[in-house]
Amino acid sequence: MANLLTLFRLFVTFPTVVAILKGEMKLALLLALLGAVSDVADGFLARRNGNVNGLGKLLDPFADKVFSLSALVALSSTGAVSALPVVLLLFRDLSVSFLRTLAALQGLVLEASLLGKVKTFLVFTSIVVLIGGFREGELVLWGGVLVSYVSVYDYVRSYLRESSGLNYP
Repeated sequence: MANLLTLFRLFVTFPTVVAILKGEMKLALLLALLGAVSDVADGFLARRNGNVNGLGKLLDPFADKVFSLSALVALSSTGAVSALPVVLLLFRDLSVSFLRTLAALQGLVLEASLLGKVKTFLVFTSIVVLIGGFREGELVLWGGVLVSYVSVYDYVRSYLRESSGLNYP
């Protein structure tokens, strides 16, 4: 069930982007809220049902990135948010995805860090606030950018610890 909610988030991405680009902000807001709720619900259900698995650990962050970056690119193209934080998040997310792929090639799964989850919360919140028409959403987004770059340290440390067996600070 949790992985189905994650897949739902992937499928709701395109209609969310189209709604943003067409200026149908009430629909975009509804879809963005559904995307955000599906993110919270899939993690809750997976942990509650003891159904945390490798697929979910890889699929969930992928769905988060596809949904959030697509919505942010659409919002940027409409002028609702500047491109710089979007590009910075894109670079960070691609870097973490590369690191996760590298780990997966070695048979390792890098789980989302607490800071990674905070970043996702801030980014999803910024999307909802920006779609709602509030420029303060860009401040929330910049908070997400800041947390996202701090979280890279957690991912690199986890990778080094898992791949070498050493305990990195």
